[in-house]
Amino acid sequence: MRVPTLILVALGLIASGLGHSVYRHIEQGVPLLPGASETFWDVEARVRLEAEEGPVRVRLAVPDDPPGFALRSEHTASPGYGLQFLDDGQRRAEWTTRETEGLQVLYYRAQFRAVEGESGGPPARKDPEKPASTGTVSSWRPALQIAANELLASAYAASVDAFSLAAALSRRLQDNGNQNARLLLSEADPPDALVRLLAQADVPARVVQALELEDGRRRQDLRSIVRVFGDGGSRLFDPVAGGRADTSRLLLWEGSGGPVLEVEGGQDSDVSFSILETRRPAAVVARDEGISEGLFNLSIYSLPISEQTIFKSILLLPLGALVVVFFRVFVGLQTSGTFMPVLIALAFIKMSLLTGLVTFLLVIGGGLVLRQALAHLNLLLVARVSVVIVCVIGLVALLSVLSFHLGFADALQMPFFPMIIIAWTIERLSILWEEEGAHEVFIQGGGSLITAIAAYLVMQQPWVQYWMFNFLGLQLVVLALIILVGSYTGYRLSEMWRFRTFWKRADA
Repeated sequence: MRVPTLILVALGLIASGLGHSVYRHIEQGVPLLPGASETFWDVEARVRLEAEEGPVRVRLAVPDDPPGFALRSEHTASPGYGLQFLDDGQRRAEWTTRETEGLQVLYYRAQFRAVEGESGGPPARKDPEKPASTGTVSSWRPALQIAANELLASAYAASVDAFSLAAALSRRLQDNGNQNARLLLSEADPPDALVRLLAQADVPARVVQALELEDGRRRQDLRSIVRVFGDGGSRLFDPVAGGRADTSRLLLWEGSGGPVLEVEGGQDSDVSFSILETRRPAAVVARDEGISEGLFNLSIYSLPISEQTIFKSILLLPLGALVVVFFRVFVGLQTSGTFMPVLIALAFIKMSLLTGLVTFLLVIGGGLVLRQALAHLNLLLVARVSVVIVCVIGLVALLSVLSFHLGFADALQMPFFPMIIIAWTIERLSILWEEEGAHEVFIQGGGSLITAIAAYLVMQQPWVQYWMFNFLGLQLVVLALIILVGSYTGYRLSEMWRFRTFWKRADA
């Protein structure tokens, strides 16, 4: 392609990308900077079951304006099923069908707006039904009754009402040095123990289910907290964390103490949750809801949330590719595997940079040692690489277990390393060592690490991640930059350094 034509194509891509981004900002109201608008949480519940032949009824508890959040919208995806919402003290979605069989997957999707407030937002639209008190009847075994009485007496002396008593008990249950608490928790989990202690003090309470909100999480499960009833309403307590539940990151999903999922006509059922955090104006949300109902909605935001979280990482790959092209074309840096540094950079994002570097070097170093040992077996190439893959997986598993027991939580994300790519890298470096020597291995290995670190520094910026996900037109801008950089045919920095003596003579 001629240079003027190439430049015209690149300029056309840049204009289209920037135009789309400007349209997203002006017409659809998407803010240019993260954090400049309200926070919304998109939550998707995925119900999976194996239907027996015949009618099926599925009931899923769904939230209704939980504390700290306001329900903005909700949708379901259940082809072939009828849907209705029930309210028997707890709002539930009920799917029904007369005839089906095999694997069934149902989706419930809702968007919640975070509500500012010291108390975690406005109260629910209606007060939950207060559970019957069990009076002073204790449900502890006789051997634990003395510990329960002592724990309750100390908390009662340090409290003034039902809520302060619940807070005092919650803190004591979380205290690892409290022997009475440890004894009670040997029989019951913290939420159940708190409810039983409150029942002993004639304070109504129940175990409820809440969803811990974390951006990008998939297959998240609900966790148990305690809803305590007192004068003026109810409050949520987290006996695992100790004290009041942080409702800014904890979404009350089931507040009646009943089952979360009920299935008739099926088996092996379960429900998991995917979560995505977005920041948009409320007017944009209402507009997007209208767009999502359209027949020809091809926006990436129409995908299930679990797939959107995947795209949040995938959309960063063009930036990593641009960094690789820059270092290869302008600097002349050699890497082991053209785009291997981009995948390593993605793994670094899941871990911290230092942890990622250390684990990467350990895996590559250990793999090279194993590869040298395999050389004596004279295996064919495919079999040899397959053995290296198995060894790399075993090495990563071993390092993960050691990291867990040594308390390095970041290293638990080690499985995000691309195992197959690393195995091929080890094979290439091993061959390179045999043919070119250790010097060439260090050059290509170092080049790969420098490129991966540069790509990581670009891709891990929060505002970069925000732009690449919310302004898809920027993908065209990155594409144009790759085309422009790829058309460069001049000297690279490494070549200029290599031939510097000739230039000095020419200048003289």
